[in-house]
Order: sequence, then C-alpha cells, then structure tokens
Amino acid sequence: MAEGKGKSVRDKLVAIKQAWAESGRLLTGKSDPDHAHRLPPGQRLVTNWPVLDLGVKPDIGKDEWRLTVDGAVANPVIWDWAAYKAQPQIDDVSDIHCVTQWSRFDNRWSGVATSQLLSVVQPLPQANVVVLHGADGYTTNVTLERFAGDDCLIAHGHDGVPLSREHGGPVRAIIPRWYFWKSAKWLTRIEVLAVDKPGFWELRGYHNDGDPWTEQRYN
Repeated sequence: MAEGKGKSVRDKLVAIKQAWAESGRLLTGKSDPDHAHRLPPGQRLVTNWPVLDLGVKPDIGKDEWRLTVDGAVANPVIWDWAAYKAQPQIDDVSDIHCVTQWSRFDNRWSGVATSQLLSVVQPLPQANVVVLHGADGYTTNVTLERFAGDDCLIAHGHDGVPLSREHGGPVRAIIPRWYFWKSAKWLTRIEVLAVDKPGFWELRGYHNDGDPWTEQRYN
C-alpha cells in the first residue's frame, strides 16, 4: 500500500513539472549571461531551504551507504563511508538556484571536492560527461568540465550540520552554478561517459544544461 501511494505521489509530481515545461511556466524572457546580478532572472530569494523530491526520501545509513564511480575512468572505485571520509575534506560557500524559482545565498557545504574524486578515478581521454545517480532512481547529467568546477563537491554537511535525509543525506552532489536539479540527492553512483546521456528531468522537457542566468529552465 505504501509503495503504491509513493508511486502515485511521484507520478503526480512528475506530471505537474512536465506540464510546467510544456507551458514554459516561470519563464520571464530575461537573460543575464554576464552575471551582472547575483540573483538570476525570475528567481526570488529565500532564507529557508525548501524540500523538493519525487515523493521518495531514501533512508540510507552511513554504514550501508556506498558510492560507485565507474565508466570511462582508469581507476573505478566503490567508497564506503570510511573511504569517503578518508579523502581530503573541504568547506565551500555557494548560492543555489532551484528551477522552481527560489534561490538561497551563502550555503556552506562540507565534503569532498569533485576535483579530488576525479584525481582518484582518473577519467580517460574520451570522458566528456558524468551522470549522477540517486538512491531514489533519479539521474541527471552534467559535462565533466562543469562537474570538475572549483565550487563543486560531494557534500555530507550543510551550514555546519550533517546533511539531513530530506535534503539528500548522507551525501549529495553540489553543482552550484546550474539549476539545482543538477545536484543529485542521495548520491550512490557517478557514471563517467564519453557520450552524453540525459537524465530524469532532461528527458521530460527540462534543459540539458540548466544555466540560471540565461533561464535555461526548459528545452
């Protein structure tokens, strides 16, 4: 019964957001490609942190969590919690911008830099894109170059506390220069590929890149 209810909620949420893409909801037609303003076009600033998901919030203990990094890499890995925490840890502050029109400034993240992860797995010369997989079945794609950005990380903490389950804990991706659907929650796999493979929302009418300053909300 619970599983059926969860699927019903998920289907309803997906249908609503697909309808947004089809109708171009929230588009203002404005653009700020030079980032002249900190707040991208059509966004509103919030101080809370809204919770958005597909109606499923996986409950993953640190003792059972694993992160697989595979595909077009010389050194595929499977990290458990101890291996992940044994990597150099960083703090980074960035803004986040959700396609549903809210932005939150000055988020302090703690975790492992994506550049550190890539230095371990060593992407092959043909590698061009990564696909992020969440434990809820969610996927999203981002170019390898963007994934390696100096403000990108695999995060376990937010504003000084462990990342909560509702916000994607124990670990989520943070790709802050792009709409926040690119920052997959409940991260369990990073697939490195030579050829692009659009993810969950990208296959349902959302933009393949997702730049907030040029309002790349939808295809």
